[in-house]
Amino acid sequence: MILPIHVLIALLSVGYTTYVFFSPSIAKLRVSYSLVVLTIASGTYLVWSNPAHMVQACTTGLFYVGITTTVIVFARSKLAKQSAKIEHKN
Repeated sequence: MILPIHVLIALLSVGYTTYVFFSPSIAKLRVSYSLVVLTIASGTYLVWSNPAHMVQACTTGLFYVGITTTVIVFARSKLAKQSAKIEHKN
């Protein structure tokens, strides 16, 4: 039961993080962080409960975390630039 939930959270995380990149806000970034943490937590549980596939799971998990973290960093940078523009105009 946890595996479909884990996959769903991971897919939502990737999609939502992509959305946040194009339309960043602090609240959206927090949701994105939460989805990444939930994915890592459920993935950790899956590896802990079935360690036979640990190498494959960890490789895929690290790839996922790397991609989503990179997109989140770019979204934060984009949001910071937008905020600086607004403050500079005032």
